[in-house]
Amino acid sequence: PETEMEPTDENLLLPAFRYGTSEFLKAIGASKVVIGVSGGIDSAVNAALYRSILPAENILLVNTPTRYNSELTKGLAAELAKNLGCQLLTVPIGDFIDETADALEGLPLPDDTVHLTGFMKENMQARDRSSRILAALSAAFGGIFTCNANKAESSVGYATLYGDSAGFLAATADLWKHQVYDLARYLNNEVFKREVIPRGSIDIVPSAELSSNQDITKGQGDPLVYPYHDYLFAAFIERWQRATPESILQWYADGTLEEHIGCPVKVRDLFPDAASFIADLEKWWRLIAGFAVAKRIQCPPILSVSRRSFGNDLRESQLKPYYTTRYLELKEKLLQGR
Repeated sequence: PETEMEPTDENLLLPAFRYGTSEFLKAIGASKVVIGVSGGIDSAVNAALYRSILPAENILLVNTPTRYNSELTKGLAAELAKNLGCQLLTVPIGDFIDETADALEGLPLPDDTVHLTGFMKENMQARDRSSRILAALSAAFGGIFTCNANKAESSVGYATLYGDSAGFLAATADLWKHQVYDLARYLNNEVFKREVIPRGSIDIVPSAELSSNQDITKGQGDPLVYPYHDYLFAAFIERWQRATPESILQWYADGTLEEHIGCPVKVRDLFPDAASFIADLEKWWRLIAGFAVAKRIQCPPILSVSRRSFGNDLRESQLKPYYTTRYLELKEKLLQGR
């Protein structure tokens, strides 16, 4: 039986990325790019990828901090720009967000008034960064702006629609998160022959830094657990015989989940009991098969480098997440400890 996703081969991937990105830029008549850099791994890899095909003066890096962005990540963004020889613009957006929130708060609704939750303000930050700041700067710069998504985020819609999911091209959106890390090391070691992508960007906990609950200095980051969720989502998407919640739960019950999905970490070490495992499984499945589909079909084009990529080998329609009768029976059995 099929047990794992395709292994990463950077010797093949990088030429594919460089060729695909170059040809895309030529096809749309663009030679300059604006890249939002957060200090994290995804934006750093995208910046290094574009720098490997474009001169430094054709790349504008932009950091858009709020009070939630640490000095660590702001410093890593600056270090990346210096290593690549590219100009970096720092555009604080905290005042923009506060002014917009103040203008909306309390406006009348049919049955209530507007109240913006912390989650809503997080999405406002993401949209200001991309659809507002990066889009405006790319027009002024005479180029396009990029989307720095990876496949794990795209799978479950862990991105803000018209925010960090926006851009002209999502070059790395067909790479799982652990493959992004592999590509970062390859770019440093084999392409640039030096540490272009800062070691700190590789070592820090992945985090959107959109709230005080995502403080990387305290080890707080994204809700995705890498690399486990990479392999779980890949089982739903990339296998020729795609896994279902039923098959995942059966393998978990049999103690063979790692073998079937190729995961290098022990799943039972990540979850204290069956109930927490099932809650996590259903949380992400509802998104993969539900709301995330609506996001994916509105996302930028991607470079297809896997055997099943969104929008190319995997055509989707908006359906309702479902669970088989056998899944529900197995779930009840596991929750009752039988």
